[in-house]
Amino acid sequence: MDLTNLLLFIPTFFLVSITPGMCMTLAMTLGMTVGIRRSLWMMAGEMVGVSLVAIAAVLGVAAIMLSYPQMFTVFKLIGGSYLAYLGIQMWRSRGKMAIPDTLSAPPKIGRKDLATQGFVTAIANPKGWAFMISLLPPFIEHERALWPQLSTMVVIIALSELTCMLIYASGGKSLRLFLNRSGNVRLMNRISGSLMIGVALWLVLG
Repeated sequence: MDLTNLLLFIPTFFLVSITPGMCMTLAMTLGMTVGIRRSLWMMAGEMVGVSLVAIAAVLGVAAIMLSYPQMFTVFKLIGGSYLAYLGIQMWRSRGKMAIPDTLSAPPKIGRKDLATQGFVTAIANPKGWAFMISLLPPFIEHERALWPQLSTMVVIIALSELTCMLIYASGGKSLRLFLNRSGNVRLMNRISGSLMIGVALWLVLG
């Protein structure tokens, strides 16, 4: 990429990434419930999903996907239902994502489940597709080779998303530590559950 283009793209996408959204809310929720280290599996899935959306946007696949919203409907209903189920379980202090009574208790949710949450949340977001298809193509210089430019963009996007999710997850962990001093495990579960249900509704209604 042209240096000027690159220096413009990096802060532009970082500002977009840091804006509160479904993936950032999910990162904060998981930072509160399973901790930052375990949340990395969700982040890995999210980065794969976002990278695929970015590549599809540049290659024109996103335009086709946006022409057939029923494909999104299936993703949204499945992903939203699953996140809503987890949120309700967390609200009731039950299930594999509920915060245990002690911080040292091992998390019950598996790596695959966490990665799937991140991937589905990224892939099933129509606004994410619409944003990528509007933001990325203008940065592509047609006189230069496509794949080197696209590869650079995808790396920047993934690193930007990872940085922002780590910030949100750290905030969630700090909130957990603060509330845990008062023994408010039930309150933490209800906050986490509400956020998860909010992400689910955002996904389905967005």
